[in-house]
Amino acid sequence: MRVLLVSWEYPPVVVGGLGRHVHHLATELVAHGHDVVVLTRRPSGTDALSHPTVDTVAEGVRVIAVAEDPPEFEFGTDMLPWTLAMGHSLIRAGLRILAGERMSPTSPSWTPEVVHAHDWLVAHPAITLAEFFDVPLVSTIHATEAGRHSGWVSGRINRQVHSVEWWLAAESDAIITCSASMRDEVHRLFGPDIADIQVIHNGIDVTTWPFAERAAADDAPELLFAGRLEYEKGVQDLLAALPRIRRTHPGTTLTVAGTGTQHDWLLEQARKHRVSKAVRFLGAVDHDELVRLMHRCAAIVLPSRYEPFGIVALEAAATGAPLVVSTAGGLGEAVTAPTTGLSFEPADVAGLATAVRTMLSDPAAAAARARRARDRLTAEFSWSEVADRTGGVYLAAKRRVRHPVGRPFIPQRPLPERDPAQS
Repeated sequence: MRVLLVSWEYPPVVVGGLGRHVHHLATELVAHGHDVVVLTRRPSGTDALSHPTVDTVAEGVRVIAVAEDPPEFEFGTDMLPWTLAMGHSLIRAGLRILAGERMSPTSPSWTPEVVHAHDWLVAHPAITLAEFFDVPLVSTIHATEAGRHSGWVSGRINRQVHSVEWWLAAESDAIITCSASMRDEVHRLFGPDIADIQVIHNGIDVTTWPFAERAAADDAPELLFAGRLEYEKGVQDLLAALPRIRRTHPGTTLTVAGTGTQHDWLLEQARKHRVSKAVRFLGAVDHDELVRLMHRCAAIVLPSRYEPFGIVALEAAATGAPLVVSTAGGLGEAVTAPTTGLSFEPADVAGLATAVRTMLSDPAAAAARARRARDRLTAEFSWSEVADRTGGVYLAAKRRVRHPVGRPFIPQRPLPERDPAQS
C-alpha cells in the first residue's frame, strides 16, 4: 500500500520515543513492501532560509521534512499556536508536493491509500490530508493529556489538548495503542463511538542492545534511571526512596540519564532528601553511553506515575539490566513481576524502596530475572511483527461516513496538588 505517515518528529528531529518509533515503523513497512512517505518537520527555531523544505529518500523511506514558517512561536511558551502553525505548514506541503505540484512539472503525483497520524500534534494535517485524498485515517495514540494529569484536564491548555485528542480519535477510521492499558484509557476518554482500537506493542531491535551478564555484587551499587525528566516519570519518588535504600545498602548511588522540564526541580528534591552527593544528573546521553550505563548498573529503576508503554524497560531487558518498575500503564505489561523483574505501585515510595532493596540483596536472583526478561523479547516485540500487524490495520481500515459532531465533554476538576514547580 501507499502509506503516508504524519509525525511531528522523525530523525534527525527527535524529541522523545515517538520519533524513533515512527522511524523503525517506516523502515520496516518498506521492508514489507509498502510504499512509505513520512511528512514531518525541520528543527524548531529554524526557517525556510536556514532549513528549507527537503524531499529525500533515506533507508527506502521518502521523507518530506517541512520548513517552519517565519512567524515566531516557541513550543515551550506557545504550544497551541506553534502546533497549529506546524500543522498549517505540513498541510500546504502535503497538498503541494503530494498532489504533484512540485518544482518539476513532469514529476508524477503520489496519492496515499491510507494516512497514519502519530499523536495529537499532527491531528489537523492528518485529518485534512485524509479528507482531501478521501482515504482512511489511522491514528496511533501514544499518550493522553488526561493520563498525564491523573485523569483531569482542568487547565486551559490541558482542555485544548484533550479536545484535539478527542477530535483525532473521533475522526479516525482505526486506532492503534501500544498497550492494553492505553486501549482502555482511550476508550474511556473518547468512546464509545470511536473506531476499533488495536493493541500493537512497541518494537525493539535487540541487535542494537547487546546483552551482558551482571558483574559480581558491588559494595557501592549503582541504580540507573533513563528517560525524560518530567513529573509523570516519577523520578521524585526515586529520590525520596534513596535515603531508605542507602540505610540498608550504604554507598548506593543513582545515575539519572535524560533531560526535561523538571531538571532543576529534581535537583532541589535531591537536596531536600540529602542525597545530592549520591546522585549524578548526566543530561542527554547517546546510544552507546546508555548501553554502557545499562551494562554497569545493579538495576534500572523506572518509577513512572504514568506510562503508556515504557520502551526503556524493553531496552534495559535486552542489555541484561535487572528491572525495578512501577505498575503504571504499559510497564505493568512489559514486566511480569516477580518473574522478569520487581514492581511497586505508582507513587509508593516505601514500595519502591522495598523492591530495590530486595533486588540489591540477592544479585543472583536479580541476574536470573534479567535473563528471563531478555528471553521474553521474542517476535512479539520485533519491528517486523509491529509492521506486519500495522499493515493489517491499514488493509482493514475503511473510511467511515462522517457526521457533524459537537464539542466534547471535558471533565473539569482541580488537578491533584503538586509542587509549585509543576504549574
